[in-house]
Amino acid sequence: MLRVRCLRGGSRGAEAAHYIGSRFGRSVTGWVQRTFQSTQAAAASQNSCTADDNKAIAPVPEDCPVCSYNEWDPLEEVIVGRAENACVPPFSVEVKANTYEKNWGFYQKFGGQSFPRDHVKKAIAEIEEMCNILKMEGVIVKRPELIDWSVKYKTPDFESTGMYAAMPRDILLVVGNEIIEAPMAWRARFFEYRAYRPVIKDYFHRGAKWTTAPKPTMADELYDQDYPICSVQDRHKLAAQGKFVTTEFEPCFDAADFIRAGRDIFVQRSQVTNNLGIEWMRRHLAPEYRVHTVSFKDPNPMHIDATLNIIGPGLVLSNPDRPCHQIEFFKKAGWTVIHPPLPLIPDDHPLWMSSKWLSMNVLMLDEKRVMVDANETPIQKMFENLGISTIKVNIRYANSLGGGFHCWTCDIRRRGTLQSYLD
Repeated sequence: MLRVRCLRGGSRGAEAAHYIGSRFGRSVTGWVQRTFQSTQAAAASQNSCTADDNKAIAPVPEDCPVCSYNEWDPLEEVIVGRAENACVPPFSVEVKANTYEKNWGFYQKFGGQSFPRDHVKKAIAEIEEMCNILKMEGVIVKRPELIDWSVKYKTPDFESTGMYAAMPRDILLVVGNEIIEAPMAWRARFFEYRAYRPVIKDYFHRGAKWTTAPKPTMADELYDQDYPICSVQDRHKLAAQGKFVTTEFEPCFDAADFIRAGRDIFVQRSQVTNNLGIEWMRRHLAPEYRVHTVSFKDPNPMHIDATLNIIGPGLVLSNPDRPCHQIEFFKKAGWTVIHPPLPLIPDDHPLWMSSKWLSMNVLMLDEKRVMVDANETPIQKMFENLGISTIKVNIRYANSLGGGFHCWTCDIRRRGTLQSYLD
């Protein structure tokens, strides 16, 4: 199969087209010339993207099963993750950098084994109930495949066991009618995409676009093997210096480091998303979408949606413990910035992969309905004061695996159109 990645420059592009045509025939010549012309047109468009930002783009076909531009349009279809067979990831350097020292002994002891089975059983029951409630609210629910994550695998660069398919938000990003499959940054999550392939292939057959970002090798060079963390103070210092466990050896990102607001998409450089990964996404989505990098006073940046969560047009939740360095950008655009109340989750409840701020990791069913933790009464009252009805669901045990409602889901279809909310 012949692939032409890029033909640059007028004469060189023409020469390349002529050469390939001479080798493979007239029909291929025409295809290459058309590709070259479209590349030129794309380059010209990108050079004048400021002028084209408000230009209308082709609407998504009405029968396309995938269509979502933001975090709050009426939700019609969603993928919900699974806790079944969830395994503790091996205690590698990237896992150490993303977890708190109080849990390191847990990873060292149980890496490659199941999370506590009674805990997982309760998490499964909670997520089943969450799915039932979503269905009662009129939302179509899809689930990933069941996979044995304890199986050890080996690539030319590393070996590991898997983790889970609990958090579709981490691996899938929907932009319009396109599903983007993230490359990930943890070795234990290298093959996580396999659980989602059957449902993604079904969407593809029914008309959706499907893109897989470049898969990293996850060789040793992707990680700072001597990343110097021993305490929270170390983390704060390193984060302030812009130092992370992932290097710029190759692009990597988790989809959950991106959050959408129509034409504007916000992303953070984190322990799992590097600048090369952000640049890949920026180029891939230009010129229709604008990718903005934001940063926070966060000792352990990993996934943006428990730090900054956009819940409506011009309405954003900003974690008071992790202030956003670019928050004035939102205020100058006329947005309302809300600091959610402190979470109530008890200190003795295990949170192996996250902080208590999963309380703000909510799922908007539309602008006036939100799925929120049944135990978190302060944030329930906050939403009610905003005129937003709360759908209360208990997922305390599911929280322990590293996510709230936003993490446990990936919205596949929301009823809405592409708009700009920051012009």
